[in-house]
Amino acid sequence: MRTIYCLMAALMATAWFQVAIADQTSESKYSGQETRLIKSLSSDDISELERGGGWGLAKAAELNGLPGPAHLLELKNDIGLTRDQLEAIQRLHEEMKSQAIEHGKQLIELEAELETRFQTELPTDAELKAMLLAIAQTRAQLRFIHLSTHLKTPSILTKQQIDAYNQLRGYASKDPCNNVPKGHKEAMWRKHNQCE
Repeated sequence: MRTIYCLMAALMATAWFQVAIADQTSESKYSGQETRLIKSLSSDDISELERGGGWGLAKAAELNGLPGPAHLLELKNDIGLTRDQLEAIQRLHEEMKSQAIEHGKQLIELEAELETRFQTELPTDAELKAMLLAIAQTRAQLRFIHLSTHLKTPSILTKQQIDAYNQLRGYASKDPCNNVPKGHKEAMWRKHNQCE
């Protein structure tokens, strides 16, 4: 009889434990985002798009040794840019930024339209497909703007300047713990690179 009670207690404890785990894991990782104006974009995303920021769209270039103009301008003294190089990079940056702002605002508008449709009159499959295609094309164009600009910087720079850029940005170091890139907080950099 005692064995039956122990078995029943173990089964009840297991059931309670499973219910407790289910309650903890049922909350969505999106919880809190339902209050966003545009659910698919955070306020930081919107700010980055409105100012023509990179939004991570040029990682394929940046992390493969092709410097971006915004960071080149930030590091101009450390890299030793000449006056001609600086002027060329400033022109690239201004052109990229104006195009990125234009397409970033378009992307925000398209995402807002999608948001509105899901709040008001749900789109048909055909309407949804057209809306998503417009969003995808705008995002692709925005990414093209950033990546194609990165493709233009190596012809302006020397190999030594590109190497210096990658070193300063923390990409060329075999030991990131001993090379905290300029502009990064050392404690956070070391934490993210598991230096402790």
